[in-house]
Amino acid sequence: MIRRQVTPLRILDRYLAGAVLGGTALTLAVLLPLLAVFILADEIDKVGDDGYGFSDALLFVTLSLPRYLYQVFPIATLIGALAGLGQLAARSELVAMRAAGLSIGRIVRGAMLGGLVLAALAIATGELVAPVAEQRALAVRAMAETGEAMHISGQGLWARDGNAFINVRDFEPGAVLSDIHIFEIEDNRLRFATRADEARYRDGHWVLTGIERSRIGADRVTVERFERARWDSLLNPRLLEVIVVEPHALPVWGLYRYLRYMRQTEQDAGAHEVAFWGKLVQPLLILAMIFVSIPILLGSARTTGTGIKLFIGVAIGILFYLVSRTFTYLALLYGLSPALAAFAPLALFTLAAIVLLRRVG
Repeated sequence: MIRRQVTPLRILDRYLAGAVLGGTALTLAVLLPLLAVFILADEIDKVGDDGYGFSDALLFVTLSLPRYLYQVFPIATLIGALAGLGQLAARSELVAMRAAGLSIGRIVRGAMLGGLVLAALAIATGELVAPVAEQRALAVRAMAETGEAMHISGQGLWARDGNAFINVRDFEPGAVLSDIHIFEIEDNRLRFATRADEARYRDGHWVLTGIERSRIGADRVTVERFERARWDSLLNPRLLEVIVVEPHALPVWGLYRYLRYMRQTEQDAGAHEVAFWGKLVQPLLILAMIFVSIPILLGSARTTGTGIKLFIGVAIGILFYLVSRTFTYLALLYGLSPALAAFAPLALFTLAAIVLLRRVG
């Protein structure tokens, strides 16, 4: 058996990556409870309305946290990198590494290894966990406020309306349900099975289009087809909030699908396009935040305390947020390219970090 030799440089890479991961984990452990308090404070105003209780609000907050976690991941990474690597600087370990001949490039590489792990976690959170959790959160609030039972599965949304069971398998932008299946029960038997292409809520009632209704008898099934029909369902239109979530809570594939639909129907897709490019740039942003932290640490490895460095990190995070929001508004209000709006702040901060890193080096 050939054993792979672990070189001192690889040990240092893992050590630096571990410092970044540990610092970020500690930062998130502080930020998430604070976020939960702020979200709960916002939800408290809804408690007591339409059967929405405090326990429902707590569950809503818990299920909403993955979305907020995804949003604050870059800033948490910046603060975490400063905290983790700052401890190494405070113990003069970074100075010792430089004195031993370790280049700045090697320090950046080791820190970036931790960044790659964090970027992968962010992608998994934003694409797999947050969208599902957000729908569950909206379902909890909708069920509490409307009193209607529902279930979300891989086959879409299931809800009960009297003696009918409704399955909405798909949706389109603009609060339009599609691929709807309605099963009506009478005397403990399935009597009617209806499928409709679309359902829209208009003037206080639902309107189905592309309808195929099967009447199930004792010895045969009769099929009727209608182009359009009114559907007097008690299904509350507020349940649409469970399916139609905000752009920033959708996965990349969901946003891409929205964009295709809106372009085909010549609708304004500005907000969804900005969110789409923002999702694509998020992993690069996490790596950039770690890159930004390196010149801050090396520029004052021994003379500046960790607290000052963390304050600088928070200030940079706030500045990045303001710059990013400015470009977003420019894209939404003045027609700036959404791709440019997403990549421009990243490029500006990365360029500034490169300039500072050269001065330090």
